[in-house]
Amino acid sequence: MKFRLRFTPEAKSDLVRLYAFLLEKDLHAAEEALDAIRRGMDMLRRFPFSCRKATPETPFLRELLISFGSSGYVALFEIEDDRTITVIAVRHQREDDFM
Repeated sequence: MKFRLRFTPEAKSDLVRLYAFLLEKDLHAAEEALDAIRRGMDMLRRFPFSCRKATPETPFLRELLISFGSSGYVALFEIEDDRTITVIAVRHQREDDFM
């Protein structure tokens, strides 16, 4: 079973920001980063419980690590129910934490 992914407006904005940052430097790298994020999201749709918990107190709030180059990205998401995942934010691993 695959979960349905929803993105908050903030998460969509994060994706645009991350893409634009790389696009200024290297079009190929920007496209490769988007592909890595898409592959990560596909894995998330299938295996959300395999991702690490963001906090011990909230078992349905989790983080997906997405490898890219020497670092990568982190997607903060919540498992809403048995069919829906909401991506709350996406950041580069070298950025500050979400909260």
